Parts: sequence; structure tokens; C-alpha cells
Amino acid sequence: MDGPRDKDGPRVNDEIRVSRVMVISETGEKLGVFMTDDAIELARDRGLDLIEVAPNARPPVCRLGDYGRMQYERSKKEAAARKRQHRVQLKEVKVRPKTDDHDINVKVRHAKRFLKAGNKVKITVWFRGREHAHHDIGADQCLRIAEGVGPYGTIEVQPRMEGRNMIMILAPTGYTGDGDDETSEVTEETSETAE
Repeated sequence: MDGPRDKDGPRVNDEIRVSRVMVISETGEKLGVFMTDDAIELARDRGLDLIEVAPNARPPVCRLGDYGRMQYERSKKEAAARKRQHRVQLKEVKVRPKTDDHDINVKVRHAKRFLKAGNKVKITVWFRGREHAHHDIGADQCLRIAEGVGPYGTIEVQPRMEGRNMIMILAPTGYTGDGDDETSEVTEETSETAE
């Protein structure tokens, strides 16, 4: 073994503290029960490491193999898995109670694009001054956007007040559409305020 072993990994070579181990060859063939020192010597003769694969078995099971290569392959698999996974982000779309119909349609296209990408969307309606007397208008704005995104998202958190803002959260449904891509003219801005 060339480098230091990671703490969560299996014990290797001299780290194996039991007196007897079941040894499996690099090809998967069962070689039998060996004294640990003899098994380590056998591994070194073949230019390999003795790697403990089943420490709770009686006797513990060890395999002959190249520990450095095993670590490399495991790190490659983990990197590939991380590359494939998608982190869900929370994107925000801001509107006001007085936001016009055309601007609402732009916000709906933004929300659709975010939901198609697999992200959640937070709709924020912010109020100023006397607008606080009309929270029902803000709730209507939220529900219009939710209705506008149609099959792309569902309401995860109903419209509710948080301080001076009303928020609603939409979650993606996984629906991707039939090729109707009305989002091509939408800018890359994730959050904007139309008044």
C-alpha cells in the first residue's frame, strides 16, 4: 500500500489485527483460511495488498488486490454519481399587486423555464403602503402564476404572508411539454420586479 488509508475505508495489510483470515484471490477464487502474516506475505509476493472486505465474518474475509487502484475506481464512480445528480435550487419570481397581465405572462414563462429545469420556484408578492389592505390581490397574483405554469408545477406552499411579502412555492412535476418552447425569448435574469 503506497499512500495513507482513508478512515472510512477497509483495513489493509498490517492494519488487519486478527490472527486468521479467509483469503480470496484477485480473481475471486477462495484460497482458504490463512494466518494473517502468511496472507500478507502471499499478497506481497503477488505485488498486491491484503484488503479486509468482511470484517464481521468469522474468520474475517480478506481479498488480494491493488488497494490504490480500488480507491481510484471508487473515487471515479463517486465523481460520476455527483455529476449525474441534480441539485434542486429555489428560484424566485417577484411581482407586485399592481403587476400588469403582460408582465404576469412574462413571469409565468420564467417560472415554467425554472420548473422544466427541475428547480422549485418561489413566487414573492411584495406590498408597500396601502397595498397591505389588499392581500387578496396578492394571493390572486400567486394563483394566476400557478395556473399559468399548468402541468409544469404544483403548489407546494400555499400563498401566505411573511413580513411585508406574500410567498408561494411551486414544485416541479417532471412534465417537460410537447416541444412548445415559449421560453426562448426569456432573459437569463432569475428575479426581477415589474411595476
